[in-house]
Amino acid sequence: MTSQDNDGKHLHDKATRGVVLSSEEQAQLDAWYAAQDQAESALLTSTRSSQPLASLHARVDTVIEQLLTATQRIQELTAQNEALQHEIDALQHQLSQPSAHKPV
Repeated sequence: MTSQDNDGKHLHDKATRGVVLSSEEQAQLDAWYAAQDQAESALLTSTRSSQPLASLHARVDTVIEQLLTATQRIQELTAQNEALQHEIDALQHQLSQPSAHKPV
């Protein structure tokens, strides 16, 4: 991180908090914003050209498949949890009933 980057972040912080910047500070902030935009554009352009659309579609399909598998597993566990909760409720009910056979 460069000194200019730190200065830009500091000026951005001041501006977003409502502090009035001097004309020199505003010019520095505008230049920092332009540099940030340029760096972001360069990054997006290189990402777009290095990963064809078909590759991204394949990755999305893989993630969707993983989500479906995880969702199915969650549904199975939820059903098991509900069955166990019903069993626990029944056992607690049995324990709360007075027993006909009390130990001697």
